Amino acid sequence: MGPHSTASAGTVRPVRFAALLGLLLAACVPCRRRRECCAPPAPEIAVSRASIPSEPLPDFLTWWKFGDPAGTGKRFRDLLPRAEASGDRAYLVRLLTQIARTEGLQEQFDAAHATLDRAEGLLTPELHEGRSRVLLERGRAWNSVKSPARAKLILLEALEAARKAGDDDIVVDAAHMVAITETGDEALRWNLEALRMAEASTNPRARKWLGSLYNNLGWTHFGRGELERGAEYHKRSWDWNVAEKREGGARIGKWSYARMLRALGRLDEALALQRELLAELERVKEEDGFVYEELGEVLLAQGKGEEATPWFRRAHAALSADPVFVRDEAKRLQRLLELGGGPEAPK
Repeated sequence: MGPHSTASAGTVRPVRFAALLGLLLAACVPCRRRRECCAPPAPEIAVSRASIPSEPLPDFLTWWKFGDPAGTGKRFRDLLPRAEASGDRAYLVRLLTQIARTEGLQEQFDAAHATLDRAEGLLTPELHEGRSRVLLERGRAWNSVKSPARAKLILLEALEAARKAGDDDIVVDAAHMVAITETGDEALRWNLEALRMAEASTNPRARKWLGSLYNNLGWTHFGRGELERGAEYHKRSWDWNVAEKREGGARIGKWSYARMLRALGRLDEALALQRELLAELERVKEEDGFVYEELGEVLLAQGKGEEATPWFRRAHAALSADPVFVRDEAKRLQRLLELGGGPEAPK
């Protein structure tokens, strides 16, 4: 788990867990699309009412597994025939936007925009929620290809449409995404506004953004050199995820808090927490290059270079298998290679 600027998590976030917290990942590649996001919508697509299912349509938003966008996307696509047959235009638009999000998380941005084009073609003036979701996912996709200015304009439209729909969940999501497109004081202002709205909302889905927002604010303060405030927000993120029984989020919060402690020079505390994370990983038989990296960094800061070397080597081996990390963190990966003893180091 290492800090990664998303925007999301602008927002600095662990690369590996971007999906878990619902922060748009910031996987950034040159855009392969050459269309303008304000292009005319695709022709309206007919929605069949010939066969309306007798069973209620499921709340597929509860199916999300951000760590598995491919699997989530398959479940969503399997539901498409029922959604198309239902005659429920709002439901179909919502489903299509979530399919587009799974495609974006897999860096299939052409496919994501095409899916959003289809959803946009189904919109009618009264579908404020649908419009807000189409705009939100369109903005998220543009941000993921390093077009923050374009993304921000679309996300502000999404925010306004969500307010008209009265959907706090989308309002908070859009505000947090606007924060990701910003830097400096504006990023902080938008993160705090998103947090204020989430804390004030009675919508459970809106309140589920709290863990991510605490995390984002932690990294925002870290980027501003405000380490104590950063540590405070990461501790709040950790505590919130523990209380909500969100194991992945709690692990991120714990790692991030320990990272703040290292920055503050509280090395013994930082090392103890990273070792606890290591024990958790060993218990569930998982690898995490970010934990290995941080173990090496803390030990190195303590003057224990020899003890740190194998952790850097393990971090390099694990993170080399992460294509997003390889693409976006070349200097960091090279540093891990060098601190791990180089390519000829014994394993």
